[in-house]
Amino acid sequence: MILHKGEILFRQGDSGKYLYHIKSGLFKVTRLHKNGNMVLFNILYPGETVPHHSLITPKETHGSAIALMDSEVDRILAEDWYRDLREHPEKALEIALLLQEKVRFMQKRLDHLTVGTPAERLELLTEWLNDYSHGVHFTDLLTQEEIGQLIGVRRETINRLLRGH
Repeated sequence: MILHKGEILFRQGDSGKYLYHIKSGLFKVTRLHKNGNMVLFNILYPGETVPHHSLITPKETHGSAIALMDSEVDRILAEDWYRDLREHPEKALEIALLLQEKVRFMQKRLDHLTVGTPAERLELLTEWLNDYSHGVHFTDLLTQEEIGQLIGVRRETINRLLRGH
């Protein structure tokens, strides 16, 4: 299926009836907390099958995934995915490799958060997003608030950094 910028792949709390394989595009994953804070906590990219926490057993979705650009996704009925996993135990290695890739991605993101200055963090995020954005500038994908959440600084700092370029 094709989703256009701003369309929702899944919503926080969805039952987990489906898993999704991202063929192209990017998605931001946000979570609305009980206190009303909306936090961007993940970026999904091509090659991933999500939700990650439901690759072995079902669980409701932890956040909402919203397309950042035109994206192509295969929707997989969860019951088919789990039946295939039971019938083909070697598929567990495929899932382990998917999760390993995500852990490595998260390690890279943590490295980006702990490097020196906010300007350096912004540069690393920009470089990473450029690998997947097909020439779309990152400020056309994410708000200053979201960029700040991804690199651990306030929106005002992002505004100042972007004005300095």
